[in-house]
Amino acid sequence: MVGAGEVGTYVADRLSSQGHDVTIIEVSGERVRRIQSELDVEILRGSGTDPEVLTEARVGKAELLVAVTKRDEVNILCALMARKAGVSKTIVRVESRSLRRAQAVSLFEGVDDHLVIDPDEEVAHAVRRLIRFTGVLEFDEMASGEVVVLTARLPGAAPLVGKSLRELGRELEPDWGFIVGSITRRDNGEDLERTAVPRGDWTLREGDLITVVCKKDNLEDVTTRMGMESQRSDRVLLLGGGRTAELLAESLLAQGRSVGIIEMDKARADYLAENLDRALVYHGDITDAVLLDEAEVARQDVVVAMTGEDHANVLACLYAKSASDSTGGRRDQGTETIAVVHRLKLLDLLEAHQVDATISPRTATANSVLRFVRGEGDTVAAVATSLHGDAEVLEFAVSPGCRCDGKTISELGLHEDVLIGAIVRDGKAQIARGRSTLRPRDHVIAVVRPGQAAHLSSLFG
Repeated sequence: MVGAGEVGTYVADRLSSQGHDVTIIEVSGERVRRIQSELDVEILRGSGTDPEVLTEARVGKAELLVAVTKRDEVNILCALMARKAGVSKTIVRVESRSLRRAQAVSLFEGVDDHLVIDPDEEVAHAVRRLIRFTGVLEFDEMASGEVVVLTARLPGAAPLVGKSLRELGRELEPDWGFIVGSITRRDNGEDLERTAVPRGDWTLREGDLITVVCKKDNLEDVTTRMGMESQRSDRVLLLGGGRTAELLAESLLAQGRSVGIIEMDKARADYLAENLDRALVYHGDITDAVLLDEAEVARQDVVVAMTGEDHANVLACLYAKSASDSTGGRRDQGTETIAVVHRLKLLDLLEAHQVDATISPRTATANSVLRFVRGEGDTVAAVATSLHGDAEVLEFAVSPGCRCDGKTISELGLHEDVLIGAIVRDGKAQIARGRSTLRPRDHVIAVVRPGQAAHLSSLFG
């Protein structure tokens, strides 16, 4: 791992906790000292483009190199050096659009197992998905969009509250539209919430954080049962005008939405005003109540706070919520607030103060990296991790002749921390049952807890 910033540190921690041997190369002495006290990894101080440092890190014996520094050129050069040393898989962070063009891509021509990631693009995509539903904390699409994975905390008025999963199953027969994949809750005065893959004897409670695997055609029904609201968000205010905001604004404007942006840096604000046709750009501090009122924060459908300062993002979201509530807001739903956060310890605080959803560049990028790490050939097609629990959702492709080919799910002898949630066959999704039989080229959506992903992958490869 080259680069121990926000993304690199999270991915390294995730891989290390799942049994991978991880070495980090980082130039900042302060970050090196912090990581040494926090993570169970080997860390070297130096540059990922220094041959001596790479040799000390035993790069020639590595199976994977991930280069996620803030400098595109460093990441690309590091990957090229690693390839020359014999590394078979490389992942590089590249933000520059010019370095994604054919001339730059050709540097890795003929190379298998090479992935280019862009955390800003991943976060912008995650925000676009969340804008659709009020109250949904995480929203992922799998199997070409045929299956949707939702994470939300159940409000007291949700129709699902008080129902056992066995009772829910009887209600959904014979053609289930969704299944509860994991439940995260705090029991018996415990300080920390725990995540479990539930079975039929579980009863859903107010405050449960649940992950649901559902067919795309049943999305409206599922969100209604979860107490969520579908919405048409025509007015969106972005607090912070960095690169992520620019990418998000471009796509929202292309959809015909009204977009406002507040940006502190005058030169950056001028750039956005010149390059984003039809966006209304304000110059100033996102925590300035007068400026927020001028931008009509209370009349927005969605407010997204996405500066690099967590405290400013939180304060601005709280003000937007308060302003919307005091004025009646838009329609009867109030303004939805989404905060991009960098310190994950703030999550509980944000939920307590009713910030509707949070996104971290760490998890948005980790999903792409972990899919790449998990994959044996084309076995793992997608991965969705969660900020709020330790369960992962994996998409597998069933290979002809693999250990699960032709078997029912009940015959696989799966661990209690594994749930097969959905099967997509010939482009059509079905919720999996114990009697469901797996066939070659099926795509299977599974919910797994730590320690089970590798074994489950071996069944499909």
